Amino acid sequence: MTLLEMTVVILVLLTLIGVLFFGAKAWKRGSDRAICIMRIQAVQKGLRAYCNLYGIDPGATVPGLRNQIIGPGKFVESIPLCPAGGEYTFDEDHVPEMGELYMKCSLAGTEGHEPANHADW
Repeated sequence: MTLLEMTVVILVLLTLIGVLFFGAKAWKRGSDRAICIMRIQAVQKGLRAYCNLYGIDPGATVPGLRNQIIGPGKFVESIPLCPAGGEYTFDEDHVPEMGELYMKCSLAGTEGHEPANHADW
């Protein structure tokens, strides 16, 4: 085996490893985005379940709403954390109208951490 052949083999292997790293990074971003959307959906469904259980209409104001739906033994066990490092903001005491989100991620505009269609949540 010549030095030239060995160099070509090493360059091919390095190229394949580089492609693998780029693919893994894209997979991680997609995974983080999917988990973030699932957490937003869980909080949204917990909010709707709470409102249905207590007969609260969209647009109403409920003092301490977040504490009513998020916590041990409640609709969502703990305050979710964005896997990509984003920050979640809540609409605090206001029950959003149908089609509006109660919890939003700070990465919604930059990395797509917002569901495309959430009208039925």
